[in-house]
Amino acid sequence: MDSIDLRSDTVSWPTAEMRVAMANAEVGDDVWGDDPTTLRLEELAAERTGKEASLFVASGTMGNLIAILTHCKPGDEMITGRRAHTFLHEVGGAAALGGVHPCTIPVQPDGVLDLDDIRAAIRDISDMHNPITRLIEIENPQGDLGSIPLSPDYMRSLRALCDEYGLLIHMDGARVFNAATALGCDVRELTAPVDSVMFCLSKGLCAPIGSMLCGSEEFIRRARRIRKMLGGGMRQVGILAAAGIIAIEKMTTRLDEDHANARRLADGLDGIEGIQIDLPVETNMVFFSLDETLPFDAVGLRDRLEKDYNIKLCIVGERHFRAVTHYWIKAQTVDTVVEAIREQCNAVHQGRGQ
Repeated sequence: MDSIDLRSDTVSWPTAEMRVAMANAEVGDDVWGDDPTTLRLEELAAERTGKEASLFVASGTMGNLIAILTHCKPGDEMITGRRAHTFLHEVGGAAALGGVHPCTIPVQPDGVLDLDDIRAAIRDISDMHNPITRLIEIENPQGDLGSIPLSPDYMRSLRALCDEYGLLIHMDGARVFNAATALGCDVRELTAPVDSVMFCLSKGLCAPIGSMLCGSEEFIRRARRIRKMLGGGMRQVGILAAAGIIAIEKMTTRLDEDHANARRLADGLDGIEGIQIDLPVETNMVFFSLDETLPFDAVGLRDRLEKDYNIKLCIVGERHFRAVTHYWIKAQTVDTVVEAIREQCNAVHQGRGQ
């Protein structure tokens, strides 16, 4: 029985078209700047995000770290959300490797950083005791809160605030194409207000490896040097870039299917006694929990689903799950998952009624 893997969209594997393109990719040496497929990918990513240039990097974490180290000097401060991926899940790289001090502020229920909170966190540079506030790091969509997309209007208001104080903006846009799809806007409306943006090719876009870091030509020139410093200079990487081109050209246009399947999953789970949907479903993530009427916790249900149905879920709390749809999760797959969870929950309630 094939596994049904809803732990993340990072588990998606390349499409058949990607595998053919990778096998036939024209390659060179990217460190020397002459890998033609990588150059095409970087031109495409820059064009799609409305930036002057872009850089192919190994991962989203590397892309965010390179951006922060390019924008900031050791001792500078960046303002970011307490639930931001860069703060929670990237091993403290900006502080450990760049000496960049994070100032964290609350993330609001709608995923934004409140502009007044940002304003209050900006340091007074006339006080020699303060670090210099250099960068605002924003996540769009805000993954830890249900992958909530941040609107173009909010992004423009953030830009206006940063212009007032002379601050830079980096967007962790790992799933920014999901955000644009959910909002029904061109991705450039979300990326235009920021100085740099990183987006992942290896999440909902099905490429096996890699992310893109986009910004001005000068920014990317300096970022390329930092990438080399971090050991991220790759050679015949056009083999991977070939999949990235298909990811941008084709996979970004079908994300509404993943969103529809996420809503289908949430609707199905919502009808099961003992299951609660925790957050609104706006993109491809479903957060749900088990109420106290069920005798098993998240580990218990996860283990039952893996053993009996070969279904994999991501645990995010004692009784809480995250399920993520992607290209390889179809409507029929969703129905299979819902019925498996229903069987487990109904068995408990029927046993109590006997």
